[in-house]
Amino acid sequence: MLRSVADAHYMAAALALSERGRGRTGANPNVGCVIVKNGIIIGRGWTQPGGRPHAEEMALAQAGRSARGSDVYVTMEPCAHDSSRGPTCSIALIEAKPKRVIVATLDADERTRRRGIDRLGDAGIPVSVGIRELEARRAMAGFLCRIDNGRPFVTLKLAMSLDGCIALADGSSQWITGDRARAHAHMERARSDAILVGAGTARTDRPGLDVRLAGLSDRSPQPVILGNDKGKPEHWQQIAEPSGISDLSDINWLLVEGGAKTAASFLQAGLVDRLLFYRAPIIIGGGLPGIADIGLEKLSEAHGQWQRVDQRALGQDMLEIYDRAA
Repeated sequence: MLRSVADAHYMAAALALSERGRGRTGANPNVGCVIVKNGIIIGRGWTQPGGRPHAEEMALAQAGRSARGSDVYVTMEPCAHDSSRGPTCSIALIEAKPKRVIVATLDADERTRRRGIDRLGDAGIPVSVGIRELEARRAMAGFLCRIDNGRPFVTLKLAMSLDGCIALADGSSQWITGDRARAHAHMERARSDAILVGAGTARTDRPGLDVRLAGLSDRSPQPVILGNDKGKPEHWQQIAEPSGISDLSDINWLLVEGGAKTAASFLQAGLVDRLLFYRAPIIIGGGLPGIADIGLEKLSEAHGQWQRVDQRALGQDMLEIYDRAA
């Protein structure tokens, strides 16, 4: 296998591993790592719950002494700043003596950015940077958004009818979409650090906001309520307005499942990075709209804001995923 093809192949495996840590790594990025020797994967790892151990630590522990002379694929630059929580990955890699290290993207944290790869290079270990970089940045968008913007990456999820309603006029909404769409939505919950609803939704629906998928109940996100409601459930966090998400500690990925007003407030504040639209093949007519007024004054202002990145059928329902346009 050509080196460039092999590098892309093994980095794809590291990226797949990184997804296992998404929504569970606290303030740390959800990194994946694969160690390869003689065409065989001898070590693999991903960032563990709470952020430790790091992906490289796990993979090196699995590879043991065989890591010497290997190729190490890691989705983000190995850390180079000291921490009381564990060893520095760049030092651990130097001690393991791999043949080379292949990195998808540089660390956005200024404490490490380029220091990790420079340290490896100074130790005589060749480093390649940029293999599947766009995919890596997408996989770790929560961490990168928090570093760059001081807030979590926000996904707004809506389950709607074909005519854009989320409920009947009386508020009845169970169930608009089918089993497969609801299962996918619960998987999105499992991949999020926190989940937010508005105070009205919390009072009316009393949602559990947990993950109801076999084997994944322990990955239920931290519930957050938007508003000044004094009757919030115990153990829920609370913010008064959308900008308060910046104060949510150790949250990289936030899923917003609130009602029409909550959706509108986040959109109007420019705080939505990704849209999940689950569309059921039903027409309600006169029901409650999925999104309230966002203050749009000209139709031209609505264009060019979003780009569709995925679309798929989930049973009879259709899922559309949009990213905010650059």
